[in-house]
Amino acid sequence: MKTTQPVASPKQLLLLAIPTLGQLIAEPTFVLIDTAIVGHVGDAALAGLSLGSTIILTAVGLCIFLAYSTTSQVAHFFGAGKRKDGLQAGIDGLWLALLIGTALALCLFVVARPLCILLGGQGEVLEQAVLYTRAIVLGAPGMLLVYAATGIFRGLQRIRITLIAAVGGAVINTILDVLFVIVFGWGIAGSGIATLIAQWSMGLWLAIPACLWARHDGVSLRPRIEGIKAASSDGWPLFIRTLALRVAMVATVMVAARLGTQVLAAYQAVNAAWNFALNILDSVAIAGQTLVGAALGAKAFDQARKLTRTTAITGTLLGVVVGAIFAFLGACFAFAFTPNAEIQILITAGMATVGIFFPMLGWMWALDGILIGAGDFRYLALTCSGVSAVYLVVLVACIAFLFPHIQHPTVLTIALWGVFNIVQMGGRTITNALRARTDSWMHRETDA
Repeated sequence: MKTTQPVASPKQLLLLAIPTLGQLIAEPTFVLIDTAIVGHVGDAALAGLSLGSTIILTAVGLCIFLAYSTTSQVAHFFGAGKRKDGLQAGIDGLWLALLIGTALALCLFVVARPLCILLGGQGEVLEQAVLYTRAIVLGAPGMLLVYAATGIFRGLQRIRITLIAAVGGAVINTILDVLFVIVFGWGIAGSGIATLIAQWSMGLWLAIPACLWARHDGVSLRPRIEGIKAASSDGWPLFIRTLALRVAMVATVMVAARLGTQVLAAYQAVNAAWNFALNILDSVAIAGQTLVGAALGAKAFDQARKLTRTTAITGTLLGVVVGAIFAFLGACFAFAFTPNAEIQILITAGMATVGIFFPMLGWMWALDGILIGAGDFRYLALTCSGVSAVYLVVLVACIAFLFPHIQHPTVLTIALWGVFNIVQMGGRTITNALRARTDSWMHRETDA
């Protein structure tokens, strides 16, 4: 039996986007809190946090397909009137998240030092990075459970619980961060321990009710090999898409590390804030993803096209607001990240540069969410990989021919963020816009 979904309005989009924002900003919020507190421990600790947070954000970010693919599947089944099938797909996603998270935590704990060295860590910065990484990666299974469980709630358009979980996780992380780092004097390791506790708290808060809800509908909670395989198979293109973006981000961190401790420390502060703000835009994208998945499940193609326009416009306007606030906060509150006046200037310059590009990011991220909701994963994987390859070539050229001739750290910071946004983010904006102008993406999910 098929259900007819009502035409999506900006109000409906925002009602889904606001609770979605809570889950999206969870991991960036943890890193942002860690950054603000660890920045007052010392410059080496802040620079080490940059390397450690890059590792955990990259590792966890690569598994975002657990949320995206589950959202798309559950929303599609929901739109087609197949609620039980959607819940079963969600349970399979939970098992996959637990397996991947456990393997990821163990692996990263063992290879933490080589990874930090690879990213450019040396001396005291390296030691701080290893301490943070080995603590925080143990929370990876909990964070991946959050992603998978959130996919279930998003797909069914019942996502207020994710907002509660995110707020609770942030409160726990903040309290424990202050207690462990400042009161107990555990330094950067205490910050990582506080975050892993918050990650597991959120994971259990969401996974347990998701399982109880599914069980109530007659869905089996036992691991199904075929279901886990199907969940992992559907996520591969999204994994490749995210891998391409994360490779670009890691390459940028490696370049920042080559440009000096102060540039790297400032990059960490700007990047932590950027990840936080970017998820405000992503909340609109995922709300659109949820609605378009349901619309295509019901074969409501005209509604999907209207939703695309509504989501893109909303994302762009939100980008204007977020960009202005981002630049303002960088100018007025850089001191929150570090007492070092020179690094504060670099943070201000970096956040002002990034703020200019937020309207473009709002447009691009909105279309990204729509294409994910449509199941157009292969196109996203191909184009994101191509854009990242071009960016890496440009970055190498900058290292060889541009950056060596720039002596001022402020100009280096502006140049680094400018190149990233123009080439990497600008390229993705073009490829997503070209795809959205066609109709082929709307038929992929329904043909599956």
